[in-house]
Amino acid sequence: MYLITICTVIISVFAQDVVAAEVPGILRGTVRDAETQSPLIGANVIVEGTDLGAATDSLGKFFIEGIPPGSYTIRLNYIGYKPLLKTDVIIRPARITWLDADMQVGTVQSQTINITADYFAPVTSQPTSAVTFSNEEIRRTPGAAGDVSRIMMMLPSVAKINDQVNSLVVRGGSPSENAFYIDNIEIPNINHFPTQGTSSGAIGLLNVDFIQDVNFYTGGFPATYGDKLSSVMDIKFREGNKKEFDGQLDFSLEGIGGTAEGPLYPGKSSWMLSGRRSYLDVLLNILDFAVSPSYSDLQGKVVYDLNPHHKLSLLDIYGSDHNKIEKEKVQEDQDMATYGSDDHYENTAGINWRALWGASGYSQTSLSQSINVFQRNFIEYDTDNIVIKLDSRETRYNFRNVNHFRLHPAHSVEFGVETKALYYNYNNLYGAYMDAFGNPTPEIRVKNNIQAVDAALFINYLFRPLARLQVTAGLRGGYFSYTQNRNLDPRFSFEWHFTDKTSVTGATGIYVQTLPMNLLAQVPANKSLESPRAVHYVIGIEHLLTNDTRLTIEAYEKLYSKFPMDPQQPELFTMDEIFYRDGYYMGHAKLVDQGKAESYGIEVMLQKKLATNYYGVISGSYYRAKYRDLNDVWRPRVVENRVLVTIEGGYRPNRYWEVSGRWIYAGGRPYTPFNIAASKAVNRAVFDSASINGARYPAYHSLNIRLDRRFWFHSANIVLYASLWNAYNQQNIARYYWNKVQHKRDAEYQWSLLPIFGIEYEF
Repeated sequence: MYLITICTVIISVFAQDVVAAEVPGILRGTVRDAETQSPLIGANVIVEGTDLGAATDSLGKFFIEGIPPGSYTIRLNYIGYKPLLKTDVIIRPARITWLDADMQVGTVQSQTINITADYFAPVTSQPTSAVTFSNEEIRRTPGAAGDVSRIMMMLPSVAKINDQVNSLVVRGGSPSENAFYIDNIEIPNINHFPTQGTSSGAIGLLNVDFIQDVNFYTGGFPATYGDKLSSVMDIKFREGNKKEFDGQLDFSLEGIGGTAEGPLYPGKSSWMLSGRRSYLDVLLNILDFAVSPSYSDLQGKVVYDLNPHHKLSLLDIYGSDHNKIEKEKVQEDQDMATYGSDDHYENTAGINWRALWGASGYSQTSLSQSINVFQRNFIEYDTDNIVIKLDSRETRYNFRNVNHFRLHPAHSVEFGVETKALYYNYNNLYGAYMDAFGNPTPEIRVKNNIQAVDAALFINYLFRPLARLQVTAGLRGGYFSYTQNRNLDPRFSFEWHFTDKTSVTGATGIYVQTLPMNLLAQVPANKSLESPRAVHYVIGIEHLLTNDTRLTIEAYEKLYSKFPMDPQQPELFTMDEIFYRDGYYMGHAKLVDQGKAESYGIEVMLQKKLATNYYGVISGSYYRAKYRDLNDVWRPRVVENRVLVTIEGGYRPNRYWEVSGRWIYAGGRPYTPFNIAASKAVNRAVFDSASINGARYPAYHSLNIRLDRRFWFHSANIVLYASLWNAYNQQNIARYYWNKVQHKRDAEYQWSLLPIFGIEYEF
């Protein structure tokens, strides 16, 4: 905190001469129908706390100038639509802030029900298990470092695993069960140092300044999304400034970066470009650490309006990650058993065409290519045997078309197609190793060029039989050529507005997912495996305590089947081995698809938006997650915290200062104790086969706090922030490992007290 105090004093002295010369900012944007994306003509846009406002023109656009710099709530009103409130809209001096708003038709209308302004805009066709975050909510979240995945850990649906990774474990699922979309383009992984075959990583890849908003679905999602069992994160990137050039420079403990944007053809096209480079490798080398990770990323977006009804957007996201562990330094870190190198490259490039078809509907059609290259070589320190050697190149060509049409005020339909052409090249070696029970396992070499097609058709029908009731019925059919598996998955959801403040929601459906290809490709016989499936049941109630405070309670159950299991390790759940095998699906002989799992729980979340000068979330859940092994014994999964509690909030007394914090409590996860005698005999970890997942780690808890200070200048502004992760330095255990030097069980800990600071200069 000392650094931000010093910087604040210095900049404050400098700012005294220019603060009086602040130039007002401008707000521009577009207001559309949320369901059809058609522009709303004559919608009122009001800057709350001022007498400033405007009405939208024939294209749904608005323009408000003369707004003093600061943070505002924007109110939108339109006859026949639910009033909408947008919080955390930052107006910067001498800059244009762009705001796009989607308004929902006022379906609840009667003499006894009043439609109130909505701080919690519902997600079209997704009444359950959905939460939305704005750009500013993402940027300021304490303990997240701008990582979208870590932000989601405030939700009661997401388990707490390890500070060092951002694994999304949603409602008892695994990190391989999550999908990510940006502007209708699917992204395999949005993280640096990703875990192959999953959605996990060390830190987020995306530039949060590009993000307009995020919709996160944690269950019961509609048929427009598929091939995942647990969750979908749908991200919308904003458009660059079409009127002027803007820039931003960022410096923090994580690295240095910059963002630039501006018009290509004023009024019709825009571009955004950002780059970032970490310098952790430099710091760690100076401190003589054994590891030296580094990463960089480059991403951009170009938008061109062909005409008022057709728009093209180009997207490219590139990441590069490198890490090296030197052999001579491994012995100094006794929790490290291997040395070697890790190099990873990823890139997703695509184009999306959005077409408006009059006032009744719209389409989005995208074509993209995603490439992931994994080059990893790790060697066991004490034997010099190869543990794993990866040389993988995974290429996907994606085509996705989604169409939305309102056939009648009470009837709407969504339909489309999604196709992935897969070209995966593997030249991998999974070294001979001793399995979890001390049995020798031979090496497996995978040299394979795989070509496959994963295709799906989907349709959703939205029906409003009553003013208070919306029903959605969907169907998704899929085919995966590699395994020849076919599926037909029905989905159903409803939302009933019991009163103007209370609604009841529910959803159910069947979800099917192809297995990670790096697991399927290990043995040719795995082509005969069925795809895992899950049946979701969700029921919930939502009550608006005040216009800006919402209480949500949801209960759910997920029934899994057709999971792969290893007959040579019948007591273990194969999909969970990444948690105790250093993030890898290790070499397996033929798997069988007889695994079953189940998770169920209840979640409570109280959320207050920043309507005045404070905001917050209190969430909690109790859940169980278990699997049935090949001996017909039900065991808890390693992701089962059972109890999760999060308290997060912040206070903004004025337009200069903001303080926020997040406290998380999570019950201890299950783990399998070591057989101490057997482990000492071979000097490596050997599980106690009589107590699979029979013990639990101590409970996890930590506090993250953050302080922001914003400075307003004539035509620029600076944000200084400082954060303390694990502020009271709780010693949370990440895992137990076998210490080969001291021949005993030892503990690896999660992050201790960690100070984070940063500067954002916007001009």
